[in-house]
Amino acid sequence: MTNKKQLKIGAIIDGVGWNYMGWRHPDMPANASENVDYYVQKAQRAEEGKFDMVFLADVSHIGPGMIPHYLSMFEGVSILSALSMATSHIGLTATIATSYADPFTVARQMASLDKISNGRAGWNAITSNPGGLANYSRTHLSKSDLYPMQKEFLEIVEGLWDSYEDDAFIRDKESGIFYNPKKMHALNYRGNYFSVDGPLNISRSRQGRPVIFQAGTSSEFMDIASKHAEGVLVNGDNLEYAKNFSKEIKRRVVLEGRSPEDFLIMPTQNPIVGRTEKEAEEKFQELQRLMPIYRIQRPLFFGSAEKVAHQIQEWHEAGAMDLLLLRQEHPSGFDDFIDLVVPILQEKGIFRKEYESHTLRGNLGLPYPENRYKKSTRKELEN
Repeated sequence: MTNKKQLKIGAIIDGVGWNYMGWRHPDMPANASENVDYYVQKAQRAEEGKFDMVFLADVSHIGPGMIPHYLSMFEGVSILSALSMATSHIGLTATIATSYADPFTVARQMASLDKISNGRAGWNAITSNPGGLANYSRTHLSKSDLYPMQKEFLEIVEGLWDSYEDDAFIRDKESGIFYNPKKMHALNYRGNYFSVDGPLNISRSRQGRPVIFQAGTSSEFMDIASKHAEGVLVNGDNLEYAKNFSKEIKRRVVLEGRSPEDFLIMPTQNPIVGRTEKEAEEKFQELQRLMPIYRIQRPLFFGSAEKVAHQIQEWHEAGAMDLLLLRQEHPSGFDDFIDLVVPILQEKGIFRKEYESHTLRGNLGLPYPENRYKKSTRKELEN
């Protein structure tokens, strides 16, 4: 490895699995998607593997044809708050759709999780399918509203996270001074979709504010993400597509005056790994036999640990992957990856052997976000 940053890794915990048949496996608790002990076990195992974060996907509009995990699952911030008390280093990222939620509530939820976890929170700020609008009293909106609404949502949340400057709270018992009111800032935001006064009633965290992730593919999405996101999810089906997507969105990041080195491309993969190709094939066929009416596709990252590690190295060095987001198809998927693949990546110098920081932002190698009011307050004090 030369000057390129080391690979980052995250684990998407999908409860009983991101498929129709995983819940039937004898090693999978049938209620895993609503089992706090299962989530704690997976989060602690990912932390043992020095993963950067636990990542929770979400869905807010279900029907009878959904995968079992989506039919009965935890709300993200709630379960991540529990996981924060059972872990110490690994990041905790929740998905909350800007199409449905309220910006003040999300700002407060995520800032609280960030403080509770001592600076380990991340927010996957997605738009979502219009069907879910019916569950949030927003059927008057259309698909064309989703990105303009997301833009306002992100501007509000980021503004609220800067409500207090880092040193606003003095909490001096002798003098009786709790905080410096000059370092508290109202937002007074007025948009087409939201109107928020602020300020937010919680101070900034050890990492400044939660890390923002986003997912999408359109040009409109890339314009918003290049300004607000610090990492984006990418379809992991095709190396060339991921390379081209990375090149284009990082070009837009530069146009926003930001460093492309501080922006993460995050393909999702669901590897099935064995000590040998045959062992991986046996695990794959084991899943296929559980429910014959359904089938999963053979994963792109598939086979022996050496083969999968080589694929990961190829994607990373090609600029198509800064952070690998793992989904688990087989119940032993995370364990297999941690036990078999991670040591190879560490030996290659691609992945860490120890955490660099106690914060998500620190482990991801992202800069600390200075409060937007810091310079103006300094000037006021100088005058």
